[in-house]
Amino acid sequence: MKRISWLTLLMLLLAMVLVACGGSGDAEPEADTGETDTTADTETEAEADTDTEAADTGDEAMEEMTCDDAIGCVEVAAGDPILIASALVITGPNESLGLDSQYGVEIAIEQRGEIAGHTVELQAEDEGCNAEGGQTAGQKIASNPSIVGVIGTSCSGAGVPMSQIVCAEGIAMISPSNTAPVLTDPESRQSCYFRTAHNDKVQGRAMAEYVYNELGLTKAAAIHDGDPYTEGLASVFRDSFTELGGEIVAFEAEAADATNVEPLLTSIAAAGPEIIYYPVFIPLGSLITKTAKEIDGLEGVVLAAADGVQSPDFIEASGGAAEGMYVSGPDLGFGNDIYNTFLETYQANYGTEPTAPFHAHAYDATNMLLNAIEAVAQVGDDGTMLIGRQALLDQLGSTSGMAGITGTITCDENGDCADPKIAVSQVQDGAFVAVWSYEPQ
Repeated sequence: MKRISWLTLLMLLLAMVLVACGGSGDAEPEADTGETDTTADTETEAEADTDTEAADTGDEAMEEMTCDDAIGCVEVAAGDPILIASALVITGPNESLGLDSQYGVEIAIEQRGEIAGHTVELQAEDEGCNAEGGQTAGQKIASNPSIVGVIGTSCSGAGVPMSQIVCAEGIAMISPSNTAPVLTDPESRQSCYFRTAHNDKVQGRAMAEYVYNELGLTKAAAIHDGDPYTEGLASVFRDSFTELGGEIVAFEAEAADATNVEPLLTSIAAAGPEIIYYPVFIPLGSLITKTAKEIDGLEGVVLAAADGVQSPDFIEASGGAAEGMYVSGPDLGFGNDIYNTFLETYQANYGTEPTAPFHAHAYDATNMLLNAIEAVAQVGDDGTMLIGRQALLDQLGSTSGMAGITGTITCDENGDCADPKIAVSQVQDGAFVAVWSYEPQ
């Protein structure tokens, strides 16, 4: 029994020694684990350093693209389009005037393609050819901070309120067909407003000279509808005609939506005019034209209007009554390759010839805006674009010597950028045929 006990004790001792050795073996993996953790920490620190360097590089890139423009910037993300708007009369009785300009805008965008890798997208609004429509369109445009600039409006009556709204947001605005003097008058012009259309100080003078010097008429009546365009143009005609030696026997206003102009024309007939000049829009213009043929005392009196009716829609609405009358407006005798290419594209895209006088002015206005965007835009390495609003306005204001369809585009300090040339057309066989041209000295 004692011998067995000693053997048992010896076996226990050996077992303990083996356990102790096994414990030492277990410690080695723990040491390995510790070494692995140290390596991981080192790698993490290296990655952190790399991330910090990348962040620093990104910060430097962001610093290069910081907007320091006085009135803010439009940011265009990589791959996103540059957004511009149009605000033209594209529905209703005057739609042929605005759609014609709309097509000019679209052709300019199509031909431009991209700017620094960004396409150009158009948001089209309808200004209705009235103050309410201009206000509504202006509010829609002003509420979208992504819009860089706007081509509009068609009608000066819409342009006045709209320019006030969009200019408050620093959005560049270029009109292809606003001609009212008030829009570029130093006392009332909004700082973001420009136009490629002529100023009616030129058109009114041209029509007065044609009537007095070419037709030899000395007694005239004028009608407007209270709109800044119609009243402004009629007033310039009146003042210029009087200055030349003519007499204004009547100067009257009529509502744009009038349905009966017999009392007005009867009163004017009693004043004995040789010509009636009514620079209004299509609905009122066609009504006056038709009614004048039925008023005693107006037999043989010459009828004349302006570019607000220069559309096939007016000819159709007036029927045969428009034949032989005169219409003042921009001279469309653009004898240049730009216009020839434009006309081919217009016909191919829309299946018709231009329907109104300001398609070329809209094309030039759009290119003027796109040129200015291209000149001032900052473009980051990733394609992000920043367009400073004040920088854009300054660039537009400095436009000089730009070759356009309508001539050489150069802006004065009040936003008049047109190369103004006026033509007087006569309705012959249902079409407007230019019979006289005028260029200010």
